[in-house]
Order: sequence, then structure tokens, then C-alpha cells
Amino acid sequence: MPDRKFVLGVDFGTESGRALLVDVDTGEEVGTEVYPYADGVIDRSLNGRPLPPDWALQNPEDYLRTLNRTVPAVLAASGVSAEQVVGVGIDFTACTMLPTDAAGTPLCAKPDWKDNPHAWVKLWKHHAAQPEADKINEIARNRGEAWLQRYGGKYSSEWFFSKVWQIFDEAPEVYYAADRLLEAADWIVWQMTGKETRNLCTAGYKAIWDKQSGFVSSEFLRVLDSALERVVDQKMMRNVSPLGECAGGLTREMAALTRLRPGLPVAVANVDAHASVPAAGIAEPGKLLMIMGTSICHMLLGTASQPVPGMCGVVEDGILPGFFGYEAGQSGAGDILAWFVRTFCPEAGAAVHEELEARAARLKPGESGLLALDWWNGNRSVLVDTHLSGLLLGATLETTPVEIYRALIESIAFGTRTIIENFDHYGIPVNELYACGGMAEKNTLLMQIFADVTGRPIKLARSSQSSALGAAMFGAVAAGNKGGGYDAIYDAIARMGGTRELVYTPNQASHQVYTTLFKEYTDLHDYFGREANEVMKRLRAVKAAQRVG
Repeated sequence: MPDRKFVLGVDFGTESGRALLVDVDTGEEVGTEVYPYADGVIDRSLNGRPLPPDWALQNPEDYLRTLNRTVPAVLAASGVSAEQVVGVGIDFTACTMLPTDAAGTPLCAKPDWKDNPHAWVKLWKHHAAQPEADKINEIARNRGEAWLQRYGGKYSSEWFFSKVWQIFDEAPEVYYAADRLLEAADWIVWQMTGKETRNLCTAGYKAIWDKQSGFVSSEFLRVLDSALERVVDQKMMRNVSPLGECAGGLTREMAALTRLRPGLPVAVANVDAHASVPAAGIAEPGKLLMIMGTSICHMLLGTASQPVPGMCGVVEDGILPGFFGYEAGQSGAGDILAWFVRTFCPEAGAAVHEELEARAARLKPGESGLLALDWWNGNRSVLVDTHLSGLLLGATLETTPVEIYRALIESIAFGTRTIIENFDHYGIPVNELYACGGMAEKNTLLMQIFADVTGRPIKLARSSQSSALGAAMFGAVAAGNKGGGYDAIYDAIARMGGTRELVYTPNQASHQVYTTLFKEYTDLHDYFGREANEVMKRLRAVKAAQRVG
């Protein structure tokens, strides 16, 4: 092992962070360590004070703890020395953003601001900026802003400027106190290298940046509010760094924290879903990767920028250099099933998912008479509306928890089929399906239902930690060939990425039944989601009013 070279990938997820140590030459994973965030997702209360609906915060200290707890542990467990590690890359959920001072200290870490929720990290699934997103979309449509089509015709409440504007609207004192507003992905790289960078991926998909035109115009930002006109120049930065570029060397302080060597090349930050694409061995258009975890992200390469209503975005070089990267997604997936188990099976043990899966597998498609909409955490694609909510139709006094569990899985698969058909309809072909992530690893029934609903075979990424592996691959590119890595991500893909032999093949009889049910799903989708009946939003309004009252 002394002659072998390794790279580290550190994956900052929704509930935890993990470090993965990988052989540069073969892609062999020699060790992984996980740190469950001590503060997790802060969505009910902050320092003893209740939070409003749709809030989701995090403590940036958990990100530093991730580095401190996982990296030394994975080195020790694997027997790899710091000198053998040639590079490190990180990936992060997005848009997950925070305000800091000029030195990069999060405002929430300061005594004067620790009780103000706007001073904390706003996690990707923080949806309380929907009013700001609605206004951004209305103004952009009225002005005929061309950039809106790059985001499928709607800019999301989950994204950067919606959250920035919410801070300004609701806590201007935090906005003015913040010297920097940035993605947590870029913040952690800043802590690692001592140098602030902005990565192309989050800038393009979340912060209205384009390779040809740069950030959204100051004129548009002035229309939002005159105080926001210069936010890019005052609190962000216009220089955007491509994926795989070296952001800098590891500082001595961070080297001591991680037990790595000072000066170790650190790659520019990346987004977790986007980093998974090279890990799955994907290097060409037509191959859609589903990153299946708390939510689902759908990643697809194209050769041109094509408007696709309801997609999350299309960014040149946003996934891999030389291609236009398309993103869509579902705001709820694994967390829908987790909610169901937590709510309806509270006394069950750790194996409850396996038991539900086994019993649900005995049911035939359509046997329960149930149909659900997968909007329990809103709809990301193709409706882009976080004010939508879940629905279960067809329940009777004979309905069982197992039947509901299966209906929820089917609804998530129907949501993915909607996204696939939307891409196909607008000229971005989907020829093959790939999957990775916790749900793809753990739930064979779910994967078979996805194959049956879509009518397509599904290949699984070889790695169980695809995001972290992709981050490590970009870390190898940051090191470069002379540093023991690779000069291009495509070289890393050829050596380190790939899929398993296991393929989920659709059952054609089940597919026919699901095609019938999908037509019903689509009718419900359009009826409740395209403003024919806004009862979901009216109910949310009553809920919010009663909570405030």
C-alpha cells in the first residue's frame, strides 16, 4: 500500500456528512466514515424558540465537525498515510446558504446573532422564501428576462436569490451585517483553503449565473429592491471557478483538524447530485441519473441549451465540461417514506422498512385501489411549487398501512416518469436510466416499481457513496497528473467510475397496469397542480393563520 495514491471525497448531506477514501488508479474504496450532524435539520425550534412553517436551518459547526470526525478516522481505519493522499474534493446539498462576516465567520456563531434564525444556514429544503420566489418570477416574466427559461420558467424558493431576498425582507439587520452571502459548499472550501471561491455548479443552477453572460443583471436586482442592486459585487463575487479546478491548498489549521498534509490540493466545491454523474461512469448525453435519497435529483447531459418547462436548470459545463447539464427533481422521496413510518409505525423497530417492503411486494400493481400524489414536501419538477401538498385517494376502511406504503412508492415513481416524459417531449432524449443513493441501495421493491412504472431498465452505480466518489474524482483532477491525479475528469471516469452487474428490468404486465394508473396520476397532477383547484394552497393559508393566531 505505500506506493498507492488516494483521494478523499467529503459528502455533506442533509442529515450527516461522510468521508470516502479512494484509490486513484482503480477507484477502489478503501474506507468510509460517517458523522451524523449533532444538530441535524433545525426545523421546529431554534434555541428554544419555535420556527415558522417551511423553515429548515443547519448549524455550520456540524460541517467542521464532519471534517474533524470523519477524515482522521478514515485514515486511521484504512492505514493510509497523509502523504499518500494527493487531493480532496467536497460535495454539498444545494442551495444551502449562509451569511458570514468578511473573515468567513458565520453570523450565527456570534453572540449578537445566535438567536436570529436568518443568521443561520438555510438548508436546501428551506421553503419559507416562496413569497420572494413568486415575486422574482412575476417580475422576471413581466420584464421578459431570458434567463428564466434556463430554469424551466420558474425560479425556486429553494434557490439563492429567493433566500437572499427573504433575509433582506424579514431581517434587514442581518442582511446589512453580512459581508458575504454564499453557498455552504463554497464556505467549507473557504475554511479548508483560506481562500474564498465560488463554484460554477451552484452559481449556474441556483444563483442565476451563465457562462456567456455572468450573473443576473444589476438592473433586475434593483427592480427587486434598490438595496439589492449591488449584492453580487458587495456580498458575493463575480469570478466563478470551473469544476475540477484547484481552489487552493489545505491550510495548516485545517491540516491539523483533519490530519492531512498542509498544501493538499482542494477542488472547487460541487453539488452532491451533480458529483454523482461521473461516479456512475456517465460521460455522454441520453443517460439520466436518479440520485435517490431524501429527495430525488435527475441529472442529464445534453449538447445544447434547450428550454424545458419545469426543469430545475440547464448550465453549460454544470455537470461535466463540454456538455450542457440538465437538472430536475422531486422535493420528497425517502423522507416521504420516513415520515410514513415515523407517523404510522412509531412503535416499530429499525427493520420496519424491510418488513413493509416485503409485505408490499406481495401486492399486485393497482390491487390496493390507492393513488397518491408525491408532494408531501412540495413539487420541485415540473410544477416548481412548494405550496403543493400530498394526497392519498381511494382509501377505505379496509385500507392497510402496507397498501399506503406501496402507494407512496408508486407515487414517487409516477413523479419521476412525469419528469422523464417532460424531457423527452421538449427534445432532450432520455435513452437510459441509472440510479444511486440510499433508496436505490436499500429498497429493491422501490427500484422494481420504478422500472415497472417507467418501462425502462435501471442500472445501479457501482459505488454506494456516489456523491463522495464524484467529489473525490474532482479532487483527483484538482491534483492533476503531475500531482498523482488526472488532468481531466474524463480520465478519472474511465478509471474510477462505473456501474454494477445488477440491472432492474421492467415487468411488461406491471408496466401496462402502471400506465393506466399513470394517466389517473397525471389527471390529479394537473387538476391540483395547474391551478384548476388550489385547495392545497388554501388549506396551507388556513394552517398558517391558525398557527400565528
